[in-house]
Amino acid sequence: MDPMRDGHARSKPAWAHRVLRKAEDAEALDGPATGLKRALEGVAGRRVTRQLRGHGLGHPLHPLAVTVPIGAWLCSAAFDLLPDGRDTARRLIATGLLTAPAAIVLGLADYTGLDVRQRRVGLVHAAANAAATALFGASYLARRRGGSGRLLAALGLAATSAGGALGGHLAYAQGAGVFRWQPLDDLAPGELAGEDPTAPRNPA
Repeated sequence: MDPMRDGHARSKPAWAHRVLRKAEDAEALDGPATGLKRALEGVAGRRVTRQLRGHGLGHPLHPLAVTVPIGAWLCSAAFDLLPDGRDTARRLIATGLLTAPAAIVLGLADYTGLDVRQRRVGLVHAAANAAATALFGASYLARRRGGSGRLLAALGLAATSAGGALGGHLAYAQGAGVFRWQPLDDLAPGELAGEDPTAPRNPA
């Protein structure tokens, strides 16, 4: 095989990508992943799910919503490192907890539109984010009771990072939601094939 394609040398995927592919290849997740999809479809009608997935905007809503809890929790970790940042860190954790449900609902709406391999990653992504929310919730309660809560918050941030990596894999490696509502007639053949239109071409 030609080691070059469209001017780019083929290389072995990075170790992080190989780790993320483990979730994508995990057929054992198909049972619970499909069960979750059916349960979600039974709860919300197609029209509601369509709007929650951002049809009116022409862009998924979930990536927009997750920036608030992730940003709040990341900032809380920074304030935890400051001598007088304890109260601010607690308030930021609370902000993340208050805004996380919206991100979760929108993410679950997106989940109903995933294919089999994407659902495997999506299930682990959802589990990581659920664990992060639970850990930050426990950290907040510990702080309210006078405890530190820093270790729980650190674990929550690690879970959030894992969930974010899985979400990035869904979007950029698996193309979940790509060209979701854009008419196919508006797309160039190279875009449909997943090619980078800005990549240099080999001369014929």
